[in-house]
Amino acid sequence: MEKSEMQFRMITEKMSSSKENVHEGKMMSSPGICYKKKVFAFFHQSEMTFKLGKGFEPSTVGVDEFKFLSPFKNKPPMTAWFSIDPKYMDKWEALAEIALTNIQKEVDK
Repeated sequence: MEKSEMQFRMITEKMSSSKENVHEGKMMSSPGICYKKKVFAFFHQSEMTFKLGKGFEPSTVGVDEFKFLSPFKNKPPMTAWFSIDPKYMDKWEALAEIALTNIQKEVDK
Protein backbone atom coordinates (compact mmCIF):
# COMPACT_ATOMS: atom_id res chain seq x y z
CA MET A 1 0.00 0.00 0.00
CA GLU A 2 1.41 3.37 -1.00
CA LYS A 3 2.01 6.13 1.53
CA SER A 4 -0.81 8.34 0.20
CA GLU A 5 -3.35 5.52 0.53
CA MET A 6 -2.13 4.81 4.07
CA GLN A 7 -2.66 8.51 4.90
CA PHE A 8 -6.19 8.42 3.44
CA ARG A 9 -7.03 5.29 5.44
CA MET A 10 -5.66 6.84 8.65
CA ILE A 11 -7.82 9.95 8.15
CA THR A 12 -10.87 7.80 7.38
CA GLU A 13 -10.36 5.65 10.47
CA LYS A 14 -9.72 8.64 12.73
CA MET A 15 -12.76 10.57 11.52
CA SER A 16 -15.14 7.60 11.47
CA SER A 17 -14.19 6.56 15.00
CA SER A 18 -14.34 10.04 16.53
CA LYS A 19 -17.10 11.86 14.62
CA GLU A 20 -20.79 11.02 14.78
CA ASN A 21 -22.38 9.92 11.48
CA VAL A 22 -19.01 9.74 9.65
CA HIS A 23 -18.25 6.46 7.90
CA GLU A 24 -16.52 4.91 4.92
CA GLY A 25 -18.28 5.04 1.58
CA LYS A 26 -17.71 5.14 -2.17
CA MET A 27 -17.48 7.90 -4.74
CA MET A 28 -17.31 6.81 -8.37
CA SER A 29 -15.98 3.37 -7.32
CA SER A 30 -13.26 4.96 -5.17
CA PRO A 31 -13.02 4.74 -1.38
CA GLY A 32 -14.52 7.76 0.30
CA ILE A 33 -15.56 9.35 3.58
CA CYS A 34 -19.24 10.13 4.15
CA TYR A 35 -21.29 12.16 6.56
CA LYS A 36 -24.62 10.42 6.87
CA LYS A 37 -25.06 9.42 3.19
CA LYS A 38 -23.10 12.26 1.55
CA VAL A 39 -19.50 11.84 0.42
CA PHE A 40 -17.26 14.77 1.34
CA ALA A 41 -13.84 13.31 0.47
CA PHE A 42 -12.45 10.41 -1.52
CA PHE A 43 -9.19 8.83 -2.68
CA HIS A 44 -8.37 8.24 -6.35
CA GLN A 45 -5.09 7.81 -8.24
CA SER A 46 -2.94 8.72 -5.22
CA GLU A 47 -4.79 12.02 -4.70
CA MET A 48 -7.40 12.96 -2.17
CA THR A 49 -10.38 14.95 -3.39
CA PHE A 50 -12.48 17.12 -1.08
CA LYS A 51 -15.81 18.91 -1.44
CA LEU A 52 -14.68 22.30 -0.11
CA GLY A 53 -17.19 24.52 -1.88
CA LYS A 54 -17.05 26.92 -4.78
CA GLY A 55 -14.74 29.81 -4.05
CA PHE A 56 -12.67 27.96 -1.43
CA GLU A 57 -9.07 29.15 -1.52
CA PRO A 58 -6.68 26.20 -0.84
CA SER A 59 -3.79 28.60 -0.18
CA THR A 60 -5.45 29.44 3.16
CA VAL A 61 -4.27 26.04 4.40
CA GLY A 62 -0.92 26.06 2.59
CA VAL A 63 -1.90 24.26 -0.63
CA ASP A 64 -0.57 26.08 -3.67
CA GLU A 65 -1.46 23.50 -6.35
CA PHE A 66 -4.75 21.71 -6.97
CA LYS A 67 -7.10 20.54 -9.71
CA PHE A 68 -10.86 20.75 -9.86
CA LEU A 69 -12.57 17.38 -10.16
CA SER A 70 -13.36 16.79 -13.82
CA PRO A 71 -14.86 13.30 -14.27
CA PHE A 72 -16.87 14.04 -17.42
CA LYS A 73 -15.38 14.58 -20.88
CA ASN A 74 -18.14 16.88 -22.13
CA LYS A 75 -18.95 18.82 -18.96
CA PRO A 76 -16.99 21.53 -17.15
CA PRO A 77 -15.02 20.73 -13.97
CA MET A 78 -16.84 20.52 -10.65
CA THR A 79 -15.47 23.63 -8.96
CA ALA A 80 -16.68 22.70 -5.48
CA TRP A 81 -14.42 19.61 -5.50
CA PHE A 82 -10.63 20.00 -5.14
CA SER A 83 -8.15 17.23 -5.96
CA ILE A 84 -5.00 17.59 -3.89
CA ASP A 85 -1.67 15.99 -4.80
CA PRO A 86 0.05 13.68 -2.29
CA LYS A 87 2.84 16.21 -1.84
CA TYR A 88 0.29 18.01 0.37
CA MET A 89 -0.58 14.90 2.41
CA ASP A 90 0.22 16.79 5.59
CA LYS A 91 -2.75 19.10 4.76
CA TRP A 92 -5.24 16.35 3.92
CA GLU A 93 -6.59 15.92 7.44
CA ALA A 94 -7.27 19.66 7.85
CA LEU A 95 -8.97 19.72 4.44
CA ALA A 96 -11.10 16.71 5.41
CA GLU A 97 -12.21 18.58 8.54
CA ILE A 98 -13.19 21.63 6.46
CA ALA A 99 -15.07 19.42 4.00
CA LEU A 100 -16.88 17.68 6.87
CA THR A 101 -17.94 21.01 8.39
CA ASN A 102 -19.26 22.12 4.99
CA ILE A 103 -21.23 18.93 4.35
CA GLN A 104 -22.70 19.01 7.87
CA LYS A 105 -24.05 22.51 7.20
CA GLU A 106 -25.50 21.33 3.90
CA VAL A 107 -27.09 18.11 5.23
CA ASP A 108 -28.25 19.35 8.64
CA LYS A 109 -29.88 22.64 7.62
